Amino acid sequence: MVNISEWDASEYLDDEETILEYLNAAAQAGDPRLLQTALGDAAKARGMAQVAKDAGVDRESLYKSLSPSGNPSFGTIMKVVRSLGGRITIEPAAV
Repeated sequence: MVNISEWDASEYLDDEETILEYLNAAAQAGDPRLLQTALGDAAKARGMAQVAKDAGVDRESLYKSLSPSGNPSFGTIMKVVRSLGGRITIEPAAV
């Protein structure tokens, strides 16, 4: 019998550089839900309460926004990215 446990990305996001690389990879994939999930993983790794405080967002609201059924505003996304030590930039798309 094979035992399978649930994998939790947040357990491997142990420093700012790793978190930002993870978020960049999710953003480059072009799937908004993947980025939303990655932001949730990063916030969990850093501590959801601390990220909420740094972002100026209510903790419960942040949990809800970054959940699979959540629909965060762009403003919330920007605040969370900033609280995780990142920034959003726009670059030319590769053709």
